[in-house]
Amino acid sequence: MFVNHYFFDLLAGSHQSLVGTPLAGPEATARWLYEEAPFGVLAHDAGDDPRFTYANLTAQRCFEYDWTEFVGMPSRLSAEPDRREDRQWLLDAVHRDGFATGYRGQRIAKSGRRFWIENVTMWNLVEDGVLVGQAASFQSCRDA
Repeated sequence: MFVNHYFFDLLAGSHQSLVGTPLAGPEATARWLYEEAPFGVLAHDAGDDPRFTYANLTAQRCFEYDWTEFVGMPSRLSAEPDRREDRQWLLDAVHRDGFATGYRGQRIAKSGRRFWIENVTMWNLVEDGVLVGQAASFQSCRDA
């Protein structure tokens, strides 16, 4: 349903180029990443107040938002106000260096439940040399 092969190529290609490793195995497809990946993947645009453009089902389950609620939501709302400085530090590091790995941050779900995203890798999404957004994968989420 929300499978976009072009966007998958942007996610995977930018990850390979900047991080130096594949986002997923060679058998991975856009549908697999959205529906079956055992890790969360999120992306937002490059606007002044970035808005989510992608959230796979694993991320949707962790944050308790469905696709229509997630996409278009300002990504800053994924963290509580007192946690946004930490989140901004990560965004700035990725903007400067192209990617960052090993991040752990507390987030808030739609219900108000606080949880940790762990083993986060975040990278810039670059198309034809132009920054079009940032994406993140996280290996686990657990209640705070």
